[in-house]
Amino acid sequence: MQQWIRLSLTAKVLIGMVTGLLIGLIMRHQFEGVAFVEQYLVNGLFDIIGQVFLTVLRMIVVPLVFTSIVCGACSLKDISVLGRLGGKTIALYLLTTCIAISLAMAVALVVSPGEGANLESVSTYAASTAPSISEVIIGMFPSNPVEALASGNTLQIIVFALLFGIAIAAAGKPAQPVVNLFVALNEVMMKLVTLIMNLAPYGVMGLMAKLFYSMNLGAIGNLFQYFMVVVGVLALQVLITYCGLLKVTTGLSPRLFLKKIQDAFMFAFTTASSNATIPVTLEAVTRRMGVKNQIASFTIPLGSTINMDGTAIMQGAATVFIAQAFGVELFLNDYLLVIMTATLASIGTAGVPGVGLVMLAMVLQQVGLPLEGIALIMGVDRLLDMVRTAVNITGDSVVTCIVAKSEGALDQSVFNDATAGEREENIDFHHIGNRQQPLEA
Repeated sequence: MQQWIRLSLTAKVLIGMVTGLLIGLIMRHQFEGVAFVEQYLVNGLFDIIGQVFLTVLRMIVVPLVFTSIVCGACSLKDISVLGRLGGKTIALYLLTTCIAISLAMAVALVVSPGEGANLESVSTYAASTAPSISEVIIGMFPSNPVEALASGNTLQIIVFALLFGIAIAAAGKPAQPVVNLFVALNEVMMKLVTLIMNLAPYGVMGLMAKLFYSMNLGAIGNLFQYFMVVVGVLALQVLITYCGLLKVTTGLSPRLFLKKIQDAFMFAFTTASSNATIPVTLEAVTRRMGVKNQIASFTIPLGSTINMDGTAIMQGAATVFIAQAFGVELFLNDYLLVIMTATLASIGTAGVPGVGLVMLAMVLQQVGLPLEGIALIMGVDRLLDMVRTAVNITGDSVVTCIVAKSEGALDQSVFNDATAGEREENIDFHHIGNRQQPLEA
C-alpha cells in the first residue's frame, strides 16, 4: 500500500490502463457471452467505475471553465490585450489544423490505403446535419447564459465569461468583492481537480476493461493500412508540427513538454473527450509548465472547442481512403476544398466522443464522395478517436505555451523544473485543509 501511495499519478494511471486492457481482453477471450460477466462485471462494476469517473470530471468542467475565464478576463488591465490573445490563439489553432489535414492527405496519397478495396456492399451511414459556419458564429453568443451553463455549451460559456470578466474589470473598485469571490472559487476548483485525480487510476481501469471487452478487434485487421496511416500522421503531428513549433517559436524543450503533458495525454486517450480533459490539461500547463492562469484559462477551453487537429487528420486520411476505395478521382481543387471545409468546421465541433464522424460526413458531401464509406471506418473509429483526442489536447497545450511565452506569461524556471507540480499528485487528506497554493491569475 505504501509503495502504491509513493507512485506518481502518471505511473498509477499507466498501471490502471494496462490492468484494464488485460482484464478486458481476458474476459473477452475466456468469458465472452457469459451472462454473469457481461451483466455484473462489464456492464456493471467496470461500467459504473468508469462512468462515475467521467461524470465527476464533466461535473467540474463548466464551473472550472467559467471561473477561470472570468478570473483571467477581469485581471487584464488593458482590454486590447484580450483581442491580441484571441487573435494569436485562433490563428495558431487554424494553422495547426491546416497542417494536420494537409499532412494526412499527403501521406494517404503516398500509401494509398484504399487501393483495391471494395466498399460497394457496406451498409448505409445516416449522417447527421452539420451546422453551417454562419450558424456556428451566431450560436457563439448565448441568448440565455444560464441555459448555456446548464447545457455545457463551451463556446457560449467562453463568450459570456469573457464579457462578464471584462465588465468586472471595467467596473473597477466597486466590483472588487466580485473579483475576490471568483479568485476564491477558482482556487477551490483547482483543488477539487487535484482531489478528483486520485480517482483516475480506478476510473481508467474500468473504462479500458469495458472498451477492450466490447471492441470488435477484427475490424482493425480489415482496415490495418488506414488505421496505421492515421496513427502515423498523428505521431508526425505531435513530433514534428507541435514540437517543431514549440522549439522554433519559444526555444522551450519539446522533451520536457512531452514529459509534463503525459498525464493529460493519457486522460484524453482514455476518455476520448477534449472537454472532459480540460481540468487535467489546465493543471498540466499551469502547475507543471508555468503558464499563468489568465492565459491558460482562455486558450485551453477555446482549444477544446476549435482545435481539432486529430479529427482533421482522420478526415484527410478517410477522404483519400474512401475516394480510392470507390474509385473516385479527386483533383487539386477538391483537396483544397477538403482542407478549407475541415478547418472551418473544426471551429464549431464539440469536444465529445464520436463527433468527428459528423464532420467527416460534411466533408465528404462537399466533394461528392459516398457517405456509405463511413460505415466501414466506424469499425476502428473508437480507438482512433482516443488517439486523436490525445493529439488535440497536446496541440492545445503547445499553443498555450507559445501564446504565454509571447506575452511574458510563462515562468520558464517552472517549465525547466522536471519535478514541478508533481507534489500535487498525492494528496494527504489529513492535512488538506492546511495546504494552500498560490493563485496564478
